Amino acid sequence: MKVPDLNKLLEDQLKDLFSAENQLIKALPKMAKAASTPELREAITAHLEETRNQVERLNEIGKQLGAKLSGKKCVAMEGLIEEGSEALEMDAPDAILDLAIIAAAQKVEHYEISAYGTARTLAEQCGEDAVAELLNETLEEESAADEKLTGVAQDSVYPNATAEEGEDDEEEETPKRTRRASAAGRGR
Repeated sequence: MKVPDLNKLLEDQLKDLFSAENQLIKALPKMAKAASTPELREAITAHLEETRNQVERLNEIGKQLGAKLSGKKCVAMEGLIEEGSEALEMDAPDAILDLAIIAAAQKVEHYEISAYGTARTLAEQCGEDAVAELLNETLEEESAADEKLTGVAQDSVYPNATAEEGEDDEEEETPKRTRRASAAGRGR
């Protein structure tokens, strides 16, 4: 693909983001369903709504620039989602699985923070101040989502993981309760 100038580079970056966000819209419900900690499930569900709004914002940006943002696949997001899918398949206690989900989600957030920061700077360099403002709005949401995940891990999930480990120390002869075992017990 030929990218002759900053405007075309910006458009290419926006297409990548558009693909990434649309892939996330499909992946986030699976992550929310697998989360056992209510605060984590709520954080993922809230970010799903934000992601839908971010896609709408990207559509608005595309209109402002006269660019069609579909037609490109973000292979980086595809890989991050695949890693997240592997985490969902782990045979682990609930809190450990939740921590794996948070780790996968934060990798996604860090990618998005980087990508939106780059796109915002490109928009500024191209003199597209309105586009840069919209991209900054999303960048702030992605940063807040990352911080929210850190808070959920520290306030809700790590204490559960520590408690589960303490229970395991007391009951070494009892097998660990795993996600698959607990899911089977709930009829899933």
